[in-house]
Amino acid sequence: MSKLVLYTAPGCHLCAQAMASLSELQGELRFELEEVDITREDALHRAYLERIPVGVLDGAELFEYFLDERTLRRSLLETSRPATGDSPRPSIL
Repeated sequence: MSKLVLYTAPGCHLCAQAMASLSELQGELRFELEEVDITREDALHRAYLERIPVGVLDGAELFEYFLDERTLRRSLLETSRPATGDSPRPSIL
């Protein structure tokens, strides 16, 4: 199951909106959701202060400021597909 980490800060209205939307989508799209308060770690605070909320899906930044539901759906769909390999199977003649 994919994991989405939402980097937030207290009092951030965009963060609250993103968290509410993600919580609603979580049941339908089946992903883990973790909220991380950037004010608890100096490194996170420096990295994300001007960009929150930031959504990171399975280690890759997916959005900042506003949740992009279309991108989230597409990314979750791509991660749920089984791997098919890099090259097509050779045809037998």
